[in-house]
Amino acid sequence: MNNRDIATPTRTREILKKYGFTFKKSLGQNFLVDLNILDKIVQAAELTPEKGAIEIGPGIGALTERLAREAGKVVAIEIDQRLLPILKDTLSPYPHAEVVHGDVLEMDLASLIQDKFDGRRVSVVANLPYYVTSPILMKLLEERLPLENIVVMIQKEVAERLAASPGSKAYGALTVLAQFYAESDIVTVVPHSVFIPQPNVDSAVLRLRIREKPAVDVDSEAMFYRVVKASFGQRRKTLSNNLINNLFGKERKEGMLSILEQVGIDPARRGETLSIKEFGELSNLISRHGGL
Repeated sequence: MNNRDIATPTRTREILKKYGFTFKKSLGQNFLVDLNILDKIVQAAELTPEKGAIEIGPGIGALTERLAREAGKVVAIEIDQRLLPILKDTLSPYPHAEVVHGDVLEMDLASLIQDKFDGRRVSVVANLPYYVTSPILMKLLEERLPLENIVVMIQKEVAERLAASPGSKAYGALTVLAQFYAESDIVTVVPHSVFIPQPNVDSAVLRLRIREKPAVDVDSEAMFYRVVKASFGQRRKTLSNNLINNLFGKERKEGMLSILEQVGIDPARRGETLSIKEFGELSNLISRHGGL
């Protein structure tokens, strides 16, 4: 432990008191105060002085300082303007750690990476607010950013969904879309007791290793997304019912059944039983039949 470490209960409370900072529930602010968990997050990102890191939602800088000790460049994106003077103070020992004020969902991250990292390999490392986890992850993946890893602390239930296998209850549309772009694994489970303030549920650290190319070749990523989302429209319904209700319409039922037969997928199966490969084959055949 370094006497500068932010992520201890005592130091965190000192900083909060010094600046009179109050938590905004609407921003999902929960600050981690466990150095061992921070170490696991940073190790999972596989950083070196030749690499860079983007952090989303640095808070008062607990994770940021750990990233700055490992990476050659860190850019932290913070939406809450009240935290900017605190971060300027806590990160003052790390001149290669830069804070950018803004909403990550509205940012041009490709340009940010190009402007800030001088060709370094970059990973995203973050303790994400629960309420905005899925939109941020899908933005990071769908924009095909030149990332090496995405290591995020998120709600345990969501992490389990993203790392799930076909046939399991946790497997869903978000699983398929994330694993289309990345290999996913859970690094560690994080009890809710190691945050200030404590959230109501436990968290987990999820690592997404970005694939050099998507898991399956698809003719149209847009069609792939539509097929996947339609297939999970109502979990208890069969694949054919979901595709009729959410994609084809009743008037095209026969065409849909013909496509399923050609791909060798039983229409009575449920969406959660299909592999990413099967979703790819299904969406490609739909595209080749003129789409929808």
